[in-house]
Amino acid sequence: MGESSGIAAVCIDQALPQLDRLFDYRIPEDLADQVRPGCRVKVRFGSRKVSGFVIEVKPSTDFTGKLLWVSDLVSPEVVVSAEVARLARAVADRYAGTLADVLRLAVPERRVRVEAEAVGEALPVAAPDSRAWRRYNAGEAFLRALRETKSPKAVWGALAGEDWPARFAEAAAATASAGRGAVLVVPDQADLDRLDAALAAVLGPDRHVTLSAQMGPTKRYRAFLKAARGEVRVVAGTRAAAFAPVADLGLVTIWDDGDESHVDRHAPYPHAREVILTRANLADAACLVGGYGRTPQAQLLVETRWAVDMTAPRDEIRSATPRIVPIGDEADLERDPSGGTARLPTVAWEAARAALAADRPVLVQVPRRGYVPAVSCQRCRTRAACPNCSGPLRLLGARRAPVCGWCGTMVDFRCAECGSGRVRAVIIGAERTAEELAQAFPGVQVVESTGAERLDAAPGGAAVVVATPGVEPLALEGYGAVLLLDTWALLTRAELTASEEALRRWMNAIALARPDGTAVVVADGGLAVVQALLRWDPAWFAARELAERAELGFPPVMKFAALTGPNGEAEKLAADLPSDLGVEAIGPIPVDEHTERLLLRVRRRDGAALASTLAKATAERASAKADPVRIQIDPREIA
Repeated sequence: MGESSGIAAVCIDQALPQLDRLFDYRIPEDLADQVRPGCRVKVRFGSRKVSGFVIEVKPSTDFTGKLLWVSDLVSPEVVVSAEVARLARAVADRYAGTLADVLRLAVPERRVRVEAEAVGEALPVAAPDSRAWRRYNAGEAFLRALRETKSPKAVWGALAGEDWPARFAEAAAATASAGRGAVLVVPDQADLDRLDAALAAVLGPDRHVTLSAQMGPTKRYRAFLKAARGEVRVVAGTRAAAFAPVADLGLVTIWDDGDESHVDRHAPYPHAREVILTRANLADAACLVGGYGRTPQAQLLVETRWAVDMTAPRDEIRSATPRIVPIGDEADLERDPSGGTARLPTVAWEAARAALAADRPVLVQVPRRGYVPAVSCQRCRTRAACPNCSGPLRLLGARRAPVCGWCGTMVDFRCAECGSGRVRAVIIGAERTAEELAQAFPGVQVVESTGAERLDAAPGGAAVVVATPGVEPLALEGYGAVLLLDTWALLTRAELTASEEALRRWMNAIALARPDGTAVVVADGGLAVVQALLRWDPAWFAARELAERAELGFPPVMKFAALTGPNGEAEKLAADLPSDLGVEAIGPIPVDEHTERLLLRVRRRDGAALASTLAKATAERASAKADPVRIQIDPREIA
């Protein structure tokens, strides 16, 4: 093939863990000017040609065998910058994954036509007005540091009703005005749409792009290339945007880091928060972790002094927060006996009626969509079970017989304990709640917003919006009342994060209310999580949760790994781990008849060593063609 013009170190696009390293290939002389770090190539591996990314071009190699040639140049476009390559390697190491898996998440599918489009220049961005940040301690100083190309790091507790997309846009504008780049990550498309509009208003047109899977492959790749070519300095998007190839990175941000949407569903299952924290460290960039609530992970950043606590003074919090009323403790039940049993306690009904009378919308948050997800005996409250398979019964509509949620059998119910043939709802879904509220407030428009059918905005004027958590639509001037029903369904979930998640969802809903509105939470006001809600003090609750996790030995104070595989295989893998790691095994527990799950726990400082050891063990098992075991570091239900 002629003379070699250097050596390309290539990450081949193969998911096999035993191939998680760079392979050296000789660069043909005719490709010398085009093969460069970050471009796509084809190389021969074994008997096949495979795709790969050039990570490095070097003059020589340490490999003593015969080197193969780069077969083809797929594209000269640099789609993996040196900074993103370092980030991807660090993320792969943290999650016991492979570099190829991470790059598959970071780089969208190629579109040839897009690469032929002309390259533009980055437009200047003016420094933003920072007066809105004066409401927060150190807020204005944070933006000033961004304009001065410094790298401040903060955990931001947003006030109720805060226009957080505008604040994020101002932080991005402060960074871009100094000639540096910014990456902003949000949980879902609805949040991205709001942030996109705010960025256009603050930065001006054609100064940012958005990245999300919902864009479609062509639009996504076009936006990706604009960032990679330096045509824009600001990129906003969902979790994959954490890897966006922004040059001269000056700021990374994430909104609502407790949202499960930030966790990727593909190996190695990284959390966007950990990606941006890693990126901030590697690139020496500023970092902003924002939300109405606060996770223990974010609180740990404050307590270790990695980030400053950027919250508002108490008087600002009081003026921005609607009146929050709990219903559920003994004193409440004495005043309103219906509070413990009624679907809509008197206090909640009165708050809704007052808001509707003032021609303002009412938001009702329920934990589940659908009709009535579960039922019990109306007389003795015994769980209603299927006589055939003992599965839970469900109601799918008014005046219909219960149906088994497991086998689908329609059941002529008769309680085994008391003989009653009547049932009651245990967890009432959004559809049934909407029906009940339509009866309670005749003549008022009642609409639903669920994951399957999400409303973009609440109706104007007097209306009732029944929504499941995370899909509550905005009201133009805020809701007059917010009702949080079936709160126990969130609080009693069998997950470590149940209380934290409940508080996050409640705060996100109440943040949509007017400052002069009312929020009613049907829960015992003596619970710590409800106290945090009443005081609008998520930092206090996060600190409390963090202290409890430290005592119990859970993340983020300790590091966990979940091993899932065929019965016995996870235990075999764990048995080969070095004893000096101090690994504590918990389980295994059955996932199904043929699969089990084993948890491994180590001290936080040994987390990197555990991930490295697990990655090596996985590679060895793959080489030996052993049954695969899926590894998840700090799985969502624990961390």
